[in-house]
Amino acid sequence: MTAKEIYEQWLADPAFDAQTKAELEAIRGDEKEIEERFYKDLEFGTAGLRGIIGAGTNRMNVYTVRKATQGLASYILKQHGEDKGVAIAYDSRHMSPEFADEAALCLNAHGIKTYRFESLRPTPELSYALRHLGCIAGINITASHNPSSYNGYKVYWEDGAQITPPHDTGIMEEVKKVTDYASLKTMDKEKAIRKGLYHTIGEEVDASYLAELKKLVSNPDVIAKEAAAVKVVYTPLHGTGNLPVRRLLSELGFTQVYVVKEQELPDGDFPTVGYPNPETEEAFALGLKLAKEVDADLVLATDPDADRLGVYVKDASDGTYHALTGNMSGCLIAEYILSQKKSLPADGMLVRSIVTSNLLDAIAKGYGVDLIEVLTGFKYIGQKILEAEKSGKGTYLFGMEESYGCLPGTYARDKDAVVATMVLCEAAAYARSCQKTLWDMMQEMYAKYGYYVDDVISVTMEGKAGLEKIASIMEHLRKHPPMTFGDFKVARIRDYSVGTIRDLLEQKELPTGLPKSNVLYYELGDGAWICVRPSGTEPKIKFYFGVKGKDAEEAALHKSEMHRILGNLLQEIG
Repeated sequence: MTAKEIYEQWLADPAFDAQTKAELEAIRGDEKEIEERFYKDLEFGTAGLRGIIGAGTNRMNVYTVRKATQGLASYILKQHGEDKGVAIAYDSRHMSPEFADEAALCLNAHGIKTYRFESLRPTPELSYALRHLGCIAGINITASHNPSSYNGYKVYWEDGAQITPPHDTGIMEEVKKVTDYASLKTMDKEKAIRKGLYHTIGEEVDASYLAELKKLVSNPDVIAKEAAAVKVVYTPLHGTGNLPVRRLLSELGFTQVYVVKEQELPDGDFPTVGYPNPETEEAFALGLKLAKEVDADLVLATDPDADRLGVYVKDASDGTYHALTGNMSGCLIAEYILSQKKSLPADGMLVRSIVTSNLLDAIAKGYGVDLIEVLTGFKYIGQKILEAEKSGKGTYLFGMEESYGCLPGTYARDKDAVVATMVLCEAAAYARSCQKTLWDMMQEMYAKYGYYVDDVISVTMEGKAGLEKIASIMEHLRKHPPMTFGDFKVARIRDYSVGTIRDLLEQKELPTGLPKSNVLYYELGDGAWICVRPSGTEPKIKFYFGVKGKDAEEAALHKSEMHRILGNLLQEIG
């Protein structure tokens, strides 16, 4: 059927409510909008759903949420996990509470217990909660840092990580079987409660979760002496981090925490930022203004679902604030944690994604622990934790992604900005006890391991045409593999879609050893690299790169040159 035919079918089908039909009638005659809403089903991928809120098969709405949940319910029943139940959380976005209830009641209609948080909670707490409650799965209604028009639906399995094989493909197959919206099940909420299927959770899980985070404090004595003197500016960017972050820091003794009032309360419109992403400079405008007023030591921002953390730190020499990329803050946390351990396990391991800084490799080598590389997606880091637990081989110490996410413990299996704020504040207290700042510690780390600089160029290509363009770029790079990028020669090409590494120097082919994925990775000379991949959560193609210099100036020059090279490449193939 064409998009227009499916559109007319939705208008005629009694399965859809009057509000949905009114929204669709309002776009009658807008052929482009109809095409965008109905040219495909909103894809249930390996992380679940993510899309623009609205009526249509390619939109986030109660029907696409029920469809995904019905597929999940079928898979859970096949796994005999109905009595274990499903934990459900949601963030501050529009329709998040409603979608959370729709998911719960659809599961309840299939006889599956649900444990829904009473109000918004961070993604990492959902990961913790389902393990804490012994659930078979978890659902989080969030679109992370996407614009306000978006929402999403993340699915977790009983290990606490987002779904990985075989569960991801198994659930996707069940979702694909759901073709008739009239067949979607739901039930009355009061009836679900009476039958013992719908449960509400809150403070008990909160307290237990925060207690686990406190166990990861490395230096309680330093916190006791210095925490009250550390000045922290914090913004939750209108999201879920406000209460848990402030509660955790307060209970540890960080009394000088200044919250950005304009961004304190949950708001799905994100009125102070066009894009609630702690990677962007815009997200810190109000925080930096407050930091200068109170002379803060560091400025922290969590994204709406509080799994990613952005950081600025003060340079005491001139009072300026420096942004730390996700690579910088993650490596600083890793260095601090390892440096504070009296002894390290012989099988200790750091885990990072393939697009994360090689600086973490240098840190692992410096401390004599293993460095494990995984595909992009924190679920693969969670998978390594599970493998280590099952095999008894490997002690997880820390994992990180360049996209501002990390996890220093095993209480959860997703990145956690709440615990990252705690560790950075502790590190700031430690630095203060040594008459240093976090910026000083960052510079000492570069001097110790080398000046690694990493960056990413993201190109947005929205809609059907954008999806086709992204596919065209990836196809072009595979058909015409670059042998050089400017003065950088390609030594190896990793094509994760076929699982091979082409060694151009030794003229041989090796396996990547990782699952197949639509990713190209170029190993260059002088410690440089480039990686190209379509985003799994946004309509973007991303060009990641890393360079290394003998000092900060040389590294900055290499970074500038790489931007120029990739800019030219995009013009050539774009």
